[in-house]
Amino acid sequence: MSLSALLFFLLIAAIVAFVTGFLRAKRLSPDNPRAMHSRPGYHGGYLALWTALPAILVLLVWSAIEPRFIQAEVESNLPPQVLEGSKGQIGLAMGVVRSVATGLERLTPAEVAAAKSSPKEAQRLLESRGVVIASPPDAAVIASAEELNTIRHLSSLAKTAVAAFLAIFGFIFAFRKLSPNLRARNRVEQVIILALMAASSVAIMTTVGIVLSVLFESVEFFKHVSILDFLTGTVWDPRFAGAGDTEGQGQFGLLPLMWGTLYISFVALVVAVPIGLLAAIYMSEYAHPKVRATVKPALEMLAGIPTIVYGFFAVVTVGPFLNFVGSEIGLVIQPTSVLTAGIVMGIMIIPFVSSLSDDIISAIPNALREGSYGLGATQSETIKRVVLPAALPGIVGAILLAASRAIGETMIVVLAAGIAANLTLNPAESVTTITVKIVSQLTGDLEFNTPQTLVAFALGFTLFILTLGLNVYALYIVRKYREQYE
Repeated sequence: MSLSALLFFLLIAAIVAFVTGFLRAKRLSPDNPRAMHSRPGYHGGYLALWTALPAILVLLVWSAIEPRFIQAEVESNLPPQVLEGSKGQIGLAMGVVRSVATGLERLTPAEVAAAKSSPKEAQRLLESRGVVIASPPDAAVIASAEELNTIRHLSSLAKTAVAAFLAIFGFIFAFRKLSPNLRARNRVEQVIILALMAASSVAIMTTVGIVLSVLFESVEFFKHVSILDFLTGTVWDPRFAGAGDTEGQGQFGLLPLMWGTLYISFVALVVAVPIGLLAAIYMSEYAHPKVRATVKPALEMLAGIPTIVYGFFAVVTVGPFLNFVGSEIGLVIQPTSVLTAGIVMGIMIIPFVSSLSDDIISAIPNALREGSYGLGATQSETIKRVVLPAALPGIVGAILLAASRAIGETMIVVLAAGIAANLTLNPAESVTTITVKIVSQLTGDLEFNTPQTLVAFALGFTLFILTLGLNVYALYIVRKYREQYE
C-alpha cells in the first residue's frame, strides 16, 4: 500500500477515534460534567493522537530511509563488472533496473517468463507497456529488477502491518486511559505546542541546510582554487579543463562579478529610492484616504510582475530607447548595459521602498506632528524636520531590504545587462552579476567535481553572505525603530 493511502486510512482512523473518545467521555460522567478534568473534545483528541500520531511518525521515518536501503540492497547484487565501474555508471545501471522493474509490474506472468527468455522480447514487451529503454535488458538486469520489486512489495507489506499495529495498539492504550481524572487537555496541548515548535523551526533548519550544503561544496572548490585568488582576482575566465591541462586552470576572479552586482544594484537604488520615498511621503502625508487606497495597491502590483516580463521590457523598450537617446546626444549607450538593467530593476523594487516606507511613516505618532504644528511649523517643515528623522531607521531598513532584492535578481540582468564580466565605471557598457554566472556555471553536462561547476557554489555562498548581512542589518534597524514607538 502506498504512503498516501496509508496516511488516508490513518486520517479516517483518527476521525473514528476522536468520535469514540468524545462519546466515551460523555458517558464517563453524564450527571456531573464538572467532575471531568477535561472537556470531551480533549478526550477525543487524546485518543485520536495516540491512534494516528505514532503510526504517522514511523511511516515518515520509514519512507525516508526505505529508498536508500532498497537501493543499497539491489546494488550489492549487481554484476561485478558493473560494481567495478564509476558512481555514474552504477547510477545509470540502477536507473535501467528501476525502469525495467516498473515495466515488469505491468506484465502478466506469461509475459514475464517470455521477457526472461529473450532480451529483445523483453525490450519489446516493456515498450508495449510504455517503458522505453535504450538497449535490450540482459538476464542480470531483469533479475535485479525482480529483486527490486520483491523488496518493494515486502517493504510495503511490512510498513502496512507496522502502521496497523501501532494504530490499534495506540487506540487500545489510550482508550484504557480515558477517565474523569485524565488530564487530556494538558496532553493534547503539549502535542500542539510541539507541533508549533516544529513548524517554527522549519525556516531555521532550511536556512542551516542551505548554508551547510553550499558551504561544503565551496570548501571543495577552494581545494582546487586559492581563496585569495578567488576574492582578489580581477579576471573571470572559467575555462574548461582539456587534455593535458591542469586541474585548476582558468581564472576565477570574483571582483568583476561583485562589481557588476553592486553597480547595477546601486543604479537600481538611485532610481527606486527617490521615487519610492516621495511616493510614500505623498501617500502618508498628503493623499486623500481614497487616493491612498488606490495608489498604494497600484504601486504594489509592480512587485507581482514576473521578472521575465521586466527583462523583456528592458530588451524591447528601455535598451533601444537609451541607445537612441545616446546617439542623439553623441554618446554610445549599449542596449544591454548597466543603465538598462539598473533602471528596470529600480522600477521593480519601487514597491519595496514605497510600501514599507509608507507603513513606517504612517506609524509615527500624531503627537509629534501636532507638537510641530503647535510650534508654528508648516506641513512640509514638519515632514522634513520631524517625521522623516523619526522614521529614518525604518526607511533605511526598507532600503536595505530593497537592495538585497536587487542583489539577488537574475533574469533582468541576463536580458538587460549581458553576460560579460567587466570591471568598468562606464554605466553604458555591459557587465554581469554573480547570479548570472551561477546559472551559467550550472548549465551544461559538467560533473559536480570540477572547478568550473564548484565555483557556482562559492559564488552562491558569497552572495548568500552578502544578502544575509543586509537582511540582518535591515531587521536590526527596523526592530530598533519599532521598539521606540510601540
